[in-house]
Amino acid sequence: MPPARRSRTASSRTTSGKAASGPAELPALHLTRFLPYRLSVLANTVSHTLAKLYEKRFGITIPEWRIIAVLGGGETMSAGEIAQRTAMDKVQVSRAISRMLDSALILRESGDTDRRKALLTLTPKALAIYAEIVPMALTYEEEVTDALSIDERAQLDTLLSKLQARADQLAARPAPVGARAAAEAVAEAVAEAGNE
Repeated sequence: MPPARRSRTASSRTTSGKAASGPAELPALHLTRFLPYRLSVLANTVSHTLAKLYEKRFGITIPEWRIIAVLGGGETMSAGEIAQRTAMDKVQVSRAISRMLDSALILRESGDTDRRKALLTLTPKALAIYAEIVPMALTYEEEVTDALSIDERAQLDTLLSKLQARADQLAARPAPVGARAAAEAVAEAVAEAGNE
């Protein structure tokens, strides 16, 4: 007599009597509700819309405008300080600075052999561009925030400050090697999606 076949129920149970669990399901990531993605898309939309106002007219790129905006108050900064202030990649800042030097938009103080520490300042040509773009930028800001009430604008400002402070705090925290790689992959995917 052939041995009795084990039932599917019996074979699916562990020796402890508990049902064997299958592969763990990955949590779903809904980008339309994922805050980093939404902030990235919003920032890109705002930046690229504003860029349409100055790219063709003045022949400058978004990174170049950000550098002009940072130095427009008469400050002098090093390339590293500009990268930190604008939250741009250092390589991106370096390339923008190189183009701006060629276009006579910024001056680099001589005397420091380390270019990363050399102070940069705007030329009169760049200051003239700054003076023309600022009113357009402020008008565009008003048009965007017109969707909010005065109270909502104040709340948004407070909330953005809180989120920035928290993000800075988390950025300074060392991450495990595996988690760091995963975070970099997610950040890259979010950036690519935001640029589409």
